[in-house]
Amino acid sequence: MDSSALSTSDDTADDRSTGYGGGTRKKVALDWMEWGRGWLHVVGEFFFQRISASHLENPLSLPHLDGITCIVTGSTSGIGLEITRQLAEAGAHVVMAVRRTKFAHELIHKWQSEKQGLGLPLNVEVMELDLLSLDSIVQFSKDWNARQAALHALINNAGIFALGEPQRFSKDGYEAHMQVNHLGPALLSMLLIPSLLQGSPSRIINVNSIMHFVGFVDADDMNITSGKRKYTSLAAYSSSKLAQIKFSSILQKRIPAEAGINVICVSPGIVHTNVARDLPKIINSAYHLIPYFIFDAQEGSRSIIFATTDPQVPDYCGMLKADEWPVCPYISHDCRPANASEEAHNLETSQAVWKKTLEMIGLPFDVLEKLIEGQNVDNRYGAKID
Repeated sequence: MDSSALSTSDDTADDRSTGYGGGTRKKVALDWMEWGRGWLHVVGEFFFQRISASHLENPLSLPHLDGITCIVTGSTSGIGLEITRQLAEAGAHVVMAVRRTKFAHELIHKWQSEKQGLGLPLNVEVMELDLLSLDSIVQFSKDWNARQAALHALINNAGIFALGEPQRFSKDGYEAHMQVNHLGPALLSMLLIPSLLQGSPSRIINVNSIMHFVGFVDADDMNITSGKRKYTSLAAYSSSKLAQIKFSSILQKRIPAEAGINVICVSPGIVHTNVARDLPKIINSAYHLIPYFIFDAQEGSRSIIFATTDPQVPDYCGMLKADEWPVCPYISHDCRPANASEEAHNLETSQAVWKKTLEMIGLPFDVLEKLIEGQNVDNRYGAKID
């Protein structure tokens, strides 16, 4: 696998943004040029992703990962299933953080049966996690942190895209896309900082999407209920993915370099996975009619596995941090660094999303600093993080 491409593209060096600018009116949506350029990125990835990733092995060759512990959310199907299987076969201890625990145990049993007599048993375990419940995330984190075990990689893979469906809310009162794709992973990442510190050097890998290019986030209207914007599932999904990048960018900036935790957003490409189960039948059928353009789950897993395991990734992250780059490291579907959307570079809105996210998930604004210093932190859900 060629990882020599881990460097900042020259054509992105002048794309930085410091926000709205002094005295300008608050931005409430992408303008038509930003929106159009965003869709060009989406269409371009759809038609050319297979060509741009043609240099990659399928599956990727992995180093021995003995002694490495990874948590993978949404790991019973699609990309998460492939990530889990491949990391485990390379020797990693993998925790499947899932809602369907019984099904996860059945998958492990199947893998063990297939590998019987071929080597050591796979080191995979199952823990219950429901990202539509902040209480479930808190309980998962308490159970894991109680082990006082090192965590080397948290892979926030689980996500939803309920295209064409009406607006839905979690029991916590948050729009479902925003909670599953952003708020839940953000809370999980923060609560697991103590274990990630123990596993340093460690990584938080957020599975993102090219669709963030057409997203817009209003920190005062994360649920899209104010009426300033019309709710559509497409707007909710793309906004949640952009919010994830914005939060990740500030988190990456605020984590001291000596802590050894890097936050990376990764695009798997346009992949036919169980996310498509929520698409209308006609679109789902089209997925099956154009297999050449769309990755299967194994192909889609490559960039996430690369970001999780490649030894040059921390150096790339450190370079961006030293350069005070406004956006967190972003790895594209071809395992090369890419630049996130223009809107992702808006530091003012990123700071606003950071603060609003912490408020929504019930954490104090200085939570990261306290965790890095080894202090205990309580959140409104009753979890003492230590």
